[in-house]
Amino acid sequence: MMRSLWTAASGMMGQQFSIDTISNNLSNVNTTGFKRNRADFEDLLYQTVRTAGTPATEQTLVPVGVQVGHGVNIAGTQKLHIQGSLQNTGNVTDIAIEGEGFFRVMQYDGSFAYTRDGAFQIDSLGQLVTNNGLRVMPEVILPQGFLRDTLAISQDGRITVQIPGVEDPLEVGQVELNRFVNPAGLNAVGDNLFKETSASGAPLSGQPGFDGMGQTLHKFLEMSNVSVVSEMVNMIVAQRAYETNSKAIQTSDSMLGIATGLKR
Repeated sequence: MMRSLWTAASGMMGQQFSIDTISNNLSNVNTTGFKRNRADFEDLLYQTVRTAGTPATEQTLVPVGVQVGHGVNIAGTQKLHIQGSLQNTGNVTDIAIEGEGFFRVMQYDGSFAYTRDGAFQIDSLGQLVTNNGLRVMPEVILPQGFLRDTLAISQDGRITVQIPGVEDPLEVGQVELNRFVNPAGLNAVGDNLFKETSASGAPLSGQPGFDGMGQTLHKFLEMSNVSVVSEMVNMIVAQRAYETNSKAIQTSDSMLGIATGLKR
């Protein structure tokens, strides 16, 4: 059986995976805080027919070897944590991060997750929560009777509100950010959430604007960093590569047909 059949087949499977990745990026083009995925590939094992440096004569060596590759393999998918565009929403509970960092939220099982999605809400208890009801950590509990339109969040994360009958604004909480040595090693679990892994390293917590943390922008949201034009170009490249690999299979099949037709 011709080696090229399996080699080209691995190329088709690789390009199919690339299209799957691009499709996921395009489907999340309007997802708040979404980070695009990139499919990385690596070549498979080689069959060495002749090793470079093999003695040709008593005084000379073979300058180059003879190796035949066996196709391509998926090396990994990487989240590209590049800053997305910022959109002014005017909503008092929206917070965007400009720079490095993640918000930390507590999940229903008590574990922590991290997100760049700052589209927060205020629940019936006055707590700052995500759209799915997960509490933002450290907890921010707004006092009863506060004036919603007076809610303000500074670039260093300080939260203040105005209470009727009190002249000065009241500081009620502090936004905390978390960053990672290797954010690409975070595990995406859906719902715009990431979980810490051994590859990402432990989170480094701090106040926005200090120790390498990004700033918090009130009444803004960070949009997806997906570029539709770039993804469409990547899709065309993957489609043509898929087509080329299929042609290689057709050519190999035709050559096999010629070989088997030699005996009549």
